[in-house]
Amino acid sequence: MPHFIVEYSANLAPEVDIEGLVAVVHRAAIATGIFPLKGTRTRASRREIYIVADGHRDNTFVHVSARIGHGRPLEVRTQAGEAVFNAAREFLRPYFESHPLALSFEMQEIEPGTSFKSNNLPQWIESREPT
Repeated sequence: MPHFIVEYSANLAPEVDIEGLVAVVHRAAIATGIFPLKGTRTRASRREIYIVADGHRDNTFVHVSARIGHGRPLEVRTQAGEAVFNAAREFLRPYFESHPLALSFEMQEIEPGTSFKSNNLPQWIESREPT
């Protein structure tokens, strides 16, 4: 049930393929082998109101948050985080080389005692033709 949230400044969207970035983050997370395909969710959240650094209107940001189930060793979380961060960084490299961009990533464990779920996606995925 990991959640990957790509938060970004609205001024980034005209020049960066946000859907492509979300897809890259999702694929990188799955490729780690740590996160289950049937439970991984990746989405973007555009921020209309923001101030980045000195407030210059050209400054942009992308922050990827990962909220994951509790219990994986720090080494495993670190390796997975580096893989997802590096994939996002590589995708954004052309933009980064010619625009002011702050890119960050953070992984948080979800406390099991206060996390409630209901999910029928595995049954639906199993019943579909592979894509």
